[in-house]
Amino acid sequence: MDDLNGEKKRQPGHGDGDDGSSCFTIEHKAYARVGLLGNPSDVYYGRAISFALGNFCATVRLRPSDSLIIQPHPFHDFVQFPSIDSLFDRVQKEGYYGGVRLLMAICKVFYKHCKENNINLKSGNFTLSYDTNIPRQAGLSGSSAIVCAALNCLLDFYMVRHLVKVEIRPNLILSAENELGIVAGLQDRVAQVYGGLVYMDFSKQNMDSLGHGLYTSMDPSLLPPLHVIYAENPSDSGKVHSSVRKRWLDGDEFIISSMKQVANLAAQGQESLLGKDYTRLAELMNRNFDLRRSMFGDDVLGSMNISMVEVARSVGAAAKFTGSGGAVVAFCPDGPSQIKRLEEACHRANFVIQPATVVPCVLNDEDLKMLSH
Repeated sequence: MDDLNGEKKRQPGHGDGDDGSSCFTIEHKAYARVGLLGNPSDVYYGRAISFALGNFCATVRLRPSDSLIIQPHPFHDFVQFPSIDSLFDRVQKEGYYGGVRLLMAICKVFYKHCKENNINLKSGNFTLSYDTNIPRQAGLSGSSAIVCAALNCLLDFYMVRHLVKVEIRPNLILSAENELGIVAGLQDRVAQVYGGLVYMDFSKQNMDSLGHGLYTSMDPSLLPPLHVIYAENPSDSGKVHSSVRKRWLDGDEFIISSMKQVANLAAQGQESLLGKDYTRLAELMNRNFDLRRSMFGDDVLGSMNISMVEVARSVGAAAKFTGSGGAVVAFCPDGPSQIKRLEEACHRANFVIQPATVVPCVLNDEDLKMLSH
């Protein structure tokens, strides 16, 4: 497959293997994710539709080396500053963490999984490095993209891709993030592992019996033109899940009922996409955001996040969060003239707007063969 599909690239290196097999760099890309419908019900035994967003990606490279090295990124893992003012500004904008911890976590989780499942790993060390252009704090799954790309590199380096089921790879990615205290669901990781457009069913029965959801790839050409809106310098990202999780666990009838409604939006959305009923799709997108807002409240969602949705709706576009906040996916059912008005409204509000590019399925032939069994 080509590079857009996230497939590995092998590049000449400087290894010592006589046959040249250790002289190559393995490279994988994983893309940002847009939750189209159903989020955040994936954390609550719900359903979701998501797609891999080609506008942004993370790239991880693995090359053989004498020692196992996790290489800091020159920008994202910056530890040298010209002044304390510079340090303050950097931490204020970017936070404390780069990608090194993510790479370390997936190495640990991958090794543990292989050990527990009697998957033998060949000897040899490597250097892992990464790069990413996924905007931080934009709700586009930047962290899981790094982890997903790294997992693909490890699968290929150790030549065990055929021994690690496609369906459980999202679980491994989430487990690595859980190691670091990152609270999330499987939806993002499924979209990044599979690529393309995916319908997901996380029912309790599936999760309990299979250990994962049921994932159905859909034809990305079913999607109408969509746009992604985000703030270049987010300052108000809200609190991701607030008390909703606790209320759900405590049996709060309003939260349980609302989450079921959100999950049902994904099922209805699948029907709408298959029937190309885009008027209905717009209604479902708006309903998804309204339900989230009623459960989480404005203080949790954050004023800037709400403003992005309201700007889109001011021109009649449908809009909802791509994830937990930080970016919005918008759909203009009235076509080009409405898109132009949306672009103008976003520019006036100092939001960035881009047409969404959908990445096709990124699974290779070996992966697809595993899914067919």
